[in-house]
Amino acid sequence: MSRARADEEEYWHSSKFRAFTFDDEDDELSQLKESKRAVNSLRDIVDDEDDDLERVSWSGEPVGSISWSIKETASSSTSSLEGRDSSLQKGSSSYAALPKQVSSYSLSSLFKGELCLSLSALSDTGVKNYAPELRRPKAEYKDYSSNWSPKDTVRRMQRGKVCSLERFRSLQDKLVLLDEAVAGHDGNVITAVLIFLKRTLRREILFRELEVRQVALCHLIHFLKETGEQKLLLDLLRLCFSSLSLQLSQYQEHLNIQDVEKRREFLKGCIGLPFSAEDTSHIQDHYTLLERQIIIEANDRRLETAGQSEIFRKYPRKASILNMPLVTTLFYSCFYHYTEAEGTFSSPANLKKTFKIPDKQYVLTALAARAKLRAWDDVDALFTTKNWLGYTKKRAPIGFHRVVEMLQRNNAPVQVLQEYVRLVEDVETRLNLATKYKCHDVVIETYRDLKDRIQLTAYKCKVERGSAEEEKINSILNNVVRN
Repeated sequence: MSRARADEEEYWHSSKFRAFTFDDEDDELSQLKESKRAVNSLRDIVDDEDDDLERVSWSGEPVGSISWSIKETASSSTSSLEGRDSSLQKGSSSYAALPKQVSSYSLSSLFKGELCLSLSALSDTGVKNYAPELRRPKAEYKDYSSNWSPKDTVRRMQRGKVCSLERFRSLQDKLVLLDEAVAGHDGNVITAVLIFLKRTLRREILFRELEVRQVALCHLIHFLKETGEQKLLLDLLRLCFSSLSLQLSQYQEHLNIQDVEKRREFLKGCIGLPFSAEDTSHIQDHYTLLERQIIIEANDRRLETAGQSEIFRKYPRKASILNMPLVTTLFYSCFYHYTEAEGTFSSPANLKKTFKIPDKQYVLTALAARAKLRAWDDVDALFTTKNWLGYTKKRAPIGFHRVVEMLQRNNAPVQVLQEYVRLVEDVETRLNLATKYKCHDVVIETYRDLKDRIQLTAYKCKVERGSAEEEKINSILNNVVRN
């Protein structure tokens, strides 16, 4: 008797059974597995014990008696889920999870441990009857399986939602999905879509479509570098560089075409090459510029030959305008067609608007052209602005110090130089320019405003004696003394 109790104490306090936890409260499959382990452990105990050994329950009755079997059957049929979980810690929950057909077994088989073996086999073959299928919550399946459009799919991916990309099966749908991802400017989404396309598209098709999608191409190249897929990366780079070299070589062919009309048609065909958006814009401007030059050249040649234009008689053209850069074409237009209306192709304002020339570049080019013609009134009008009250003010986006240098390079009169030197805001720069280009009045007025008698007296030695500048300095110095 004492041996049986000692064995039972060792069994009940052994660590073969896991304590109840609240982690998987509703997981019936886990409960079934725990029940199976408990039954198997009971089987081991029953097999190891001597069949002739007397076994006694907690109430003091023999374990194999009829009264003990009836009490155990009644308690197992009335126990709830909570009682079954709590009794698991005490070692008696193994029989509580059994189906009703357990009662068909005989008591002798129960005593011999045969029932435990049968229950073990039953639990293995009938798991689906006791444990529900483990699934995701329905709320998650809604986001995963809904029929979202490419735009909505990208938007939900940006928010971290679970979205299935497998339903995008056609090439067109996949490309629309990629374009939407690129438009969303989210690198993680773009990379996720590219991984999907890499897995579901043939390599040739994927590379062909990425040639015209430079942003996606850069993301894929970076991804392949990070993952170490060197073979695919080399194939991609080889295809991209060979395609780019082919396009550039085809574009450079226009340099070998001498006939200007054929060159224009060739450039028109180059616009359709799969360049990037920026390069395509440059080729479009190149074609438009050549087309504009052809029109200007034909019209100016006719005017020059007929001698109907005074400017062409006074300043004959030294070269053709065909195939010249944009800045040269703008200088030519400012030189020969400065006063034309914006509606004409040769008008500088039309060129500025068509090719989006910045204000600084336009003012600098127009200043060089009009200063070369010594058209000082046009130079003055170039920098004169009028506000909404009607007041005029001079403003130079390139800085008046550059205006002074440009005017001096074209031998502008001292009066013109002095007018623009006075407009230089920085005092030190103004004094340096005035001294360098001998704008004496500006130097004298600046020292007067600074009330620098020492510098004014020193500068008196640099002007001619008896000149108007010397008299002006003496007048300023005498007024300072009187005051």
